[in-house]
Amino acid sequence: MDFTVGTIVEGKVKSITKFGAFISLPGNQTGMVHISEIAHAYVSDIHEHLTEGQDVKVMVISMENGKINLSIKRTQEPPRQQNERGPRPAQANRGRPPFDRSKGPQSDRPRDGFRSSSPKEPQSFDDMLKQFMQDSDSKISSLRQYSDHRSRSRRR
Repeated sequence: MDFTVGTIVEGKVKSITKFGAFISLPGNQTGMVHISEIAHAYVSDIHEHLTEGQDVKVMVISMENGKINLSIKRTQEPPRQQNERGPRPAQANRGRPPFDRSKGPQSDRPRDGFRSSSPKEPQSFDDMLKQFMQDSDSKISSLRQYSDHRSRSRRR
């Protein structure tokens, strides 16, 4: 039987190693399922998931130099994440109005070092960048003055 990538076939677990399991396929061929392709969760011991002689459904994921690489987890539906609860309810903001990026920050207090000249009107990105650069330059100059003062006092 000729296998192509993406083909799903039935096979039987022939042997189990530390790094994966060898699967007997139709047409008297053998393929290998790497430990990372056994289950969607982390697999530390393959014996917890497979036993020799077990019938399994596998997908051909690649064929290199006559070797057939298989996957069991790609034939199964991925489990839902614990934090995945479907669509969020409409009251997810807990009473807060939705944030509109075009209006800027909702609060009047400065955020992350940005001081607005008039807190009631929104600033453009260029204005915020200009303010940030001014603040940054003043902080750097004060640090340089401090370090120059310390280095001069050591030389005496």
